[in-house]
Amino acid sequence: MAGLIKREDIDEVRQRTDIKEVVDGYVTLKGAGLGSYKGLCPFHDERSPSFTVRPQVGRYHCFGCGEDGDVISFVQKLDHTSFHEAVEKLAARIGYELRYEDGGTGPSREEVGKRQRLLDVHKIADEFFRAQLLTAGAAEGRKFLQQRGFDRAAADHFGVGYAPQGWDALLKHLRGRGFTDPELKLTGMFSEGNRGIYDRFRGRLIWPIRDIAGDTIGFGARKLYEDDQGPKYLNTPETTLYKKSQVLYGIDLAKRNIAKDRQLVVVEGYTDVMACHLAGIPTAVATCGTAFAADHIKIARRLLSDDGTGGEVIFTFDGDAAGQKAALRAFEEDQRFVAQTYVAVEPTGADPCDLRQTRGDAAVRDLISSRRPLFEFAIRATLRKHNLDTVEGRVAALRESAPVVAQIRDAGLRPGYARELAGWLGMPIEDVTRAVAAAAKRAAPGAPGSGAQASGAPARGAPGAGAQGSGAGGGYNNGGYNGAQSGGAGYSGAGYNSAPGNGQNVPGVAALPPSGVLPSFHRPDPRDPVASMERQALEVALQEPAMLGGAAWERFVTARFATPAYQAIHDAIRATAPGFSGDAVQWVEALRQEVAEPLQPLVSELAVVPLPAHTAEAVQKYCRDILARLFELQITRVKADKLGQLQRLDAVAHPEEFQQLNRELMMLEMERRSLRSDA
Repeated sequence: MAGLIKREDIDEVRQRTDIKEVVDGYVTLKGAGLGSYKGLCPFHDERSPSFTVRPQVGRYHCFGCGEDGDVISFVQKLDHTSFHEAVEKLAARIGYELRYEDGGTGPSREEVGKRQRLLDVHKIADEFFRAQLLTAGAAEGRKFLQQRGFDRAAADHFGVGYAPQGWDALLKHLRGRGFTDPELKLTGMFSEGNRGIYDRFRGRLIWPIRDIAGDTIGFGARKLYEDDQGPKYLNTPETTLYKKSQVLYGIDLAKRNIAKDRQLVVVEGYTDVMACHLAGIPTAVATCGTAFAADHIKIARRLLSDDGTGGEVIFTFDGDAAGQKAALRAFEEDQRFVAQTYVAVEPTGADPCDLRQTRGDAAVRDLISSRRPLFEFAIRATLRKHNLDTVEGRVAALRESAPVVAQIRDAGLRPGYARELAGWLGMPIEDVTRAVAAAAKRAAPGAPGSGAQASGAPARGAPGAGAQGSGAGGGYNNGGYNGAQSGGAGYSGAGYNSAPGNGQNVPGVAALPPSGVLPSFHRPDPRDPVASMERQALEVALQEPAMLGGAAWERFVTARFATPAYQAIHDAIRATAPGFSGDAVQWVEALRQEVAEPLQPLVSELAVVPLPAHTAEAVQKYCRDILARLFELQITRVKADKLGQLQRLDAVAHPEEFQQLNRELMMLEMERRSLRSDA
């Protein structure tokens, strides 16, 4: 069995890997100050971005849920891999050859992580299918593509392939590449009979299904021959890689355009995605044999940066009953979006692929541009279920459609649609407005039967509740870091004397605990200017350690912090600094290892919070000013101590000591003025 990866190689991979490039494969990041980036957190649902990445220190931190780490832990959590596998994946990404404690070059083929082995076999199968599309036996597959307006360039772009007829073409190929039957059974590409395993896909056109990072994780196969007794479309079954409720076909090709255009178009099939992209709608994706649901929405919202500043999700459905039913299912999920949701329905029932084939690219673009708000579609669909020619039918229609109008998030649009509904029903606007208001009241948070707060948010003060109020960083009580971005943060968690979770904590310096008793790290009062200044000084020390050279370091190490959590981190800085090599990534990691485990998230937060400056010169000035304020505070404290001594001293009885204290006070005042002048 291969040994552990050498520690210096792990550090090298961490240092060489650009964390922003890796995170960009999963989250849309936007600039948030010099050297900082923000996006919607991939670890929890949120409406405003609080997930911050700072490449300079190689870390990320979410100010909403408290998740934090480096590029290795990010890959571990997002790809569900072990630490060992994550390091190997990142090393392969940058072309770095790892060394192992046993002196070897890494694990043997049989010892490679299960996920990576599955990715490898899918990649090879993908290449096999694509090569087969060019063979004589794939003529029927090429004909299918040509009839639908897809040339060879289109097939190459989307990776379309062909599964040969027969029972073991792929099986033989993969066995020849060193994969064992137990490994192949895990891929979903094979069925099993009395004589062993055989190809699941035979005589079919093949589409690779890729995850957001571009790795092939499954396949979709379309029937070509009449004697094929299987379904029209046959997908990979659920595997450890492929979860259809978490996959959107085409997301790897569309993600950049989705983020850039703030638009996501949801179509129904693989060829529809192809047709949309080729027609100039490169934001199209499709679900893989399942309805567009909660997990798909999480992917979409992160790419759209769904933070209330725009963006749209457009669903395309056939005009038949099944299409209307699918649209109404999508409407049920509408409230999970901040982006506006629309529906585009082709009256003739043609899908985007049919439209492009019969009427050209412009028809596909026209379909998308003809979108209507999803709630308008839902209202009209509701009305169609009732006989509006009768009083009873109109009343029943009002009862069912009023809650739909009440769900419209934009309060400015709601009265307009109430008037539209009144016109469609032929009823007085007052009656419709009252019905909508009553429906909104019943659905309001806290109303009887309304359930939890809107959007599934935790109640105020509940364990694990997110940010509360402007600038809040949110966090955890009873086991997690509880911080406020705007005013300094302390730890309140399991094993420690927890501060109240409602933010009413006692500021000031905690008394030293008895020997052997863990200290109490209260959450500082956001209004406490001393705690705020101490926090800013630590942000500078962690993010710009070069500012602590020479005399500045001498002043910094002798500083005393009033906030216990900050003093603990200050102690760690003093202990770690002698080994500082100049690399910011290793600096922050060393500090995290030095502090108590409950304070490690706080170190990450201080290391990634954007400094309020937008140029390198402004950052330098800001850092100097903050350190000067810290040093001035220390001088003020020392002066206060010496003034107290002076007041208690008998000048007649101790004239020399009296004069010495006065000289020291004068020197401190000169130092304070010098700091102010420099700042």
